[in-house]
Amino acid sequence: MIKRIFDLHFHQLNNYPKNDALTAKVNGKWEPISTQSFIDQAEAFASGLLELGLKSGDKIALISNNRPEWHIVDLGILLAGMISVPIYPTITSEDYDFIMNNAEVKLCFLSDAEIYDKVAAVFDKIEHLQKCYSFDKVNSCESWTAVKDLGKGKNQSKLKEIQATVKEDDLATLIYTSGTTGRPKGVMLTHKNLVSNAVACRERLPVGSEAKSLSFLPLCHVYERMVCYLYIYTGTSIYYAESLETIGDNLKEVKPDVFTAVPRLLEKVYDKIIAKGQELTGIKRALFFWAIEVAKEFEIPNKKGAWYNFKLKMANKLIFSKWREALGGNAKAIASGAAALQPRLARIFLAGQIPVQEGYGLTETSPVIAVNDQDNDGTRIGTVGRPIKDVEVRIAADGEIEVKGPNVMIGYYKNEEATKEVFTADGWFKTGDLGEMVEGQYLKITGRKNETFKTSGGKYIAPQLIENKMKESSFIEQIMVIGEGEKHPAAIIQPAFDFLKEWCRRKEIPYTTNEDMIKNERVFNRIMKEVDFYNEGFAQYEKIKKILLVPTEWAVESGEMTPTMKVKRRVIMENYKNDIEAIYRP
Repeated sequence: MIKRIFDLHFHQLNNYPKNDALTAKVNGKWEPISTQSFIDQAEAFASGLLELGLKSGDKIALISNNRPEWHIVDLGILLAGMISVPIYPTITSEDYDFIMNNAEVKLCFLSDAEIYDKVAAVFDKIEHLQKCYSFDKVNSCESWTAVKDLGKGKNQSKLKEIQATVKEDDLATLIYTSGTTGRPKGVMLTHKNLVSNAVACRERLPVGSEAKSLSFLPLCHVYERMVCYLYIYTGTSIYYAESLETIGDNLKEVKPDVFTAVPRLLEKVYDKIIAKGQELTGIKRALFFWAIEVAKEFEIPNKKGAWYNFKLKMANKLIFSKWREALGGNAKAIASGAAALQPRLARIFLAGQIPVQEGYGLTETSPVIAVNDQDNDGTRIGTVGRPIKDVEVRIAADGEIEVKGPNVMIGYYKNEEATKEVFTADGWFKTGDLGEMVEGQYLKITGRKNETFKTSGGKYIAPQLIENKMKESSFIEQIMVIGEGEKHPAAIIQPAFDFLKEWCRRKEIPYTTNEDMIKNERVFNRIMKEVDFYNEGFAQYEKIKKILLVPTEWAVESGEMTPTMKVKRRVIMENYKNDIEAIYRP
């Protein structure tokens, strides 16, 4: 019976033992680790933790890029009855200080010198932290292999005793939210939370023990982590991308059957494809954009008739087959989450037989609440699909999505007040998202409750809907709609500078810097034209009347974006408060 996270790993060993359970590129060569070696290393690591004097319930931080060591350490922590605290590699030293103190972390395992330096800067401030270990060779930091070596051949019976005492309702991990405001909160997830989600999602993922996956979204985020538990459960081999920059090459090398993605990544893939299409000439160019126009009409269920299906077949043969090859040529499922996927993009990809499955969830729900399904009429474009097995969804009177199920967290660590705020009196978790049910069963996200604002005319604006539509433009990388208490909405726009530079080159518009570029009247007017075009789909009171173009790219490192690539609205508002004032009161 699979009840604890480590049961998933033994399930693979007993049912789908793999030679390539985990595979990473080492010195230019893909090096596999078998299921047996994976578990053996994790058990030695778990034993080493006991030898160091740690006990069940102790917290251990894990700060690393995606690699086999991450999963080995994670499993080892769980086998020893301890609690893992995965942390984003991209956050600041101050955030490490807060999280590790809040969680009372005893040991920290990290990937490289850059992260070590950030942790070392606040090491003395972290009360319970005893030591750091590194995966890469780092001066002044002992290798993680020392812990494995310490535990080899020891504590076998003790580990079995510990595992026998671990219950499905026991705390397995603390995941600190990357929230857009305030300090991160430690989400307490149990073994049951994560196992139930992995097992339930099995029905929606059309891959099994012969399949390969490519992992590149951060493992410290519950989305990629849970999906990897699902891969382990189903016997799907996990290959790790070398970096975000090498994803394109790694896709062609590994030819994965499945991988996860966030909408921003899919948007960038699409933008690159379109940019290449723009370079074509003559009949090739005409065919390229004809295929896209055909794809834009795609519907599920497809009721377009024989003539449309013939055109779609030709578009796939002539154009979209090349797109599929660029993604490895073997993809049976691309799970998209963490943010809303543009319906237009979903339509084009699905028409091109690129099997994007949009889902929805939160860290607090382990994460999946609903996901589109390729089988049984399970997909509706513009929705996040049906709720998964054993997860109930209801829409509150004010439109907020509320959830109940085995995937819902037990609360926020050391924060009873915040925990009480997110649960209703009858025990439903309040997501903070607004939504509706389409056809009575497909969940559609319509906005974020705390982001909805009211104009001075008393009209409510859901900025997320407008932003997602505007981002369909190749000229717009990021956008934030503003206007609370004002006469009309406006927008702060970070242009898609790579695309814009190419457009300026074609139009012979001179510039030296990004700032210089956006001050050009032709550039401003062209982007305003894009905004006006997409405005047509909205009511008069929702239309963007004015825009502010900004020269800098919003990033995690500079604090404008969360690690899951969501805009931090309060930070943006503060950074551009004078410019915003000038928009409304010039």
